[in-house]
Amino acid sequence: MSWQTERRANGVSRILITEQELQRRIYELGKELDGVYGSEAPLMVGVLNGAVAFMTDLMRAMTIPVEIDFMAVSSYGTSTVSSGVVRIIKDLNNDIEGRHLLVVEDIIDSGLTLKYLLELLQQRKPASIRVVALLKKVKPDAIEVQADLVGFTIPDEFVIGYGLDYAERYRNLPYVAVLDPSAIRPEE
Repeated sequence: MSWQTERRANGVSRILITEQELQRRIYELGKELDGVYGSEAPLMVGVLNGAVAFMTDLMRAMTIPVEIDFMAVSSYGTSTVSSGVVRIIKDLNNDIEGRHLLVVEDIIDSGLTLKYLLELLQQRKPASIRVVALLKKVKPDAIEVQADLVGFTIPDEFVIGYGLDYAERYRNLPYVAVLDPSAIRPEE
């Protein structure tokens, strides 16, 4: 059994974005951000846990100096549908007043979490806030939210891999895939 067949048997319905496509696009985003920031050293704010893989590869694609920090927010829990309630689980370690922030997000889905996060960060008076998201879902009912750079626009399906999870599983897949509905656990 090949690794692709094995992975599909374990929760992957189909691969949406290959590892090679991811790396090529992230390199392009890194070069674009180099041009945007020039000699400024932005504070990259990774949204945990999903953005870790993307942020790691993105900062390696950039050649300008960067600093990093992380926030953890949640609106999903173990479900495949947003609860509509955003909770801050981990806040920033750094003071951001007067800093140029680059918020690194894995996916923009409903827009609720990112909107909440941006409003919270704006209250702390940064010099600027830009958002780079690896993925943005096409959803007619999504909240309009700032997204300065987007890696890929995807259909409204539940995706896993490359940092994205379902119930904390599948983050280690090297590609982005659609979750097989048979892998969804019944609500307990």
